[in-house]
Amino acid sequence: MKEYHHRLPHNIQFLKTRTAYVIILLLTYAFGYFSAYHYRAPSQQTPLTPPLRAVKCAIDSFRVTTRCGDVVPAELIRKTVIDRIFNGTSPYIDFPPNHAGKFLREKRIKGWGSNGAVFDNLIRRVKPKTIVEIGSFLGASAIHMANLTRRLGLTETQILCVDDFRGWPGFRDRFKDVALVNGDVLLLYQFMQNVVSSGFAGTILPVPFSTGSGLEKLCEWGVKADLVEIDAGHDFNSAWADINRAVRILRPGGVLFGHDYFTAADNRGVRRAVNLFAEINRLKVKTDGQHWVLDSVNVN
Repeated sequence: MKEYHHRLPHNIQFLKTRTAYVIILLLTYAFGYFSAYHYRAPSQQTPLTPPLRAVKCAIDSFRVTTRCGDVVPAELIRKTVIDRIFNGTSPYIDFPPNHAGKFLREKRIKGWGSNGAVFDNLIRRVKPKTIVEIGSFLGASAIHMANLTRRLGLTETQILCVDDFRGWPGFRDRFKDVALVNGDVLLLYQFMQNVVSSGFAGTILPVPFSTGSGLEKLCEWGVKADLVEIDAGHDFNSAWADINRAVRILRPGGVLFGHDYFTAADNRGVRRAVNLFAEINRLKVKTDGQHWVLDSVNVN
């Protein structure tokens, strides 16, 4: 049988050589490389997200944008607060309520730094018609300020106490005599009892809400103060928020002050918030004992 030999064309034979193999491999690699570059190019020219930009620290993100209402005359502030919060009836009428009266002590006044010289110094100088206290607890400093205004003949002065009157988790470990009824700590009622027992029901009014919501509403209602004391939360975030809200209810040239400037927290708590606020607004911090004072504050 005759053997049949099929001869391949020269070009096909070349493709079977090692040189052809290397060339094909290089061409495949090059094609893949340029294809990938072409695929990526549009995303490099028109990124899906804008490039990162340097931003200021988070402090600038704290903006209080509530619009304050038209200023209420000082002589109408008490009525405004009673109308807005207590439906036009003083909370001291028919006080204490039956369910709470038996749990209250006649007078249970406790505070920290509540009788410092700063109160007398500022009230004598400012002669405030309206004082707002942020953080009141059992009313020690509010009652002290009421005593000072009476002694100085400032009989029309009103003191508004912004506090949620809930204390803090575990505070009853130190104040077991402040009653708890069905989960409701009777701190507001004991505060009011202290005010009534001290004879200042016509001078001191509670604003029983968180400092943030309370200050926001005072701003909306047009309530302005000549003197604002800040003594609620003692961490940086709480103090910073309270200061920035409180300054909006301060009359031009009013005085902002507070407690706990010198504490074990050093420059991580209240002092940091006060110093930063003063630096941003070009104010000078004065100290009076453990209290800080910002005079003639006029911040837009």
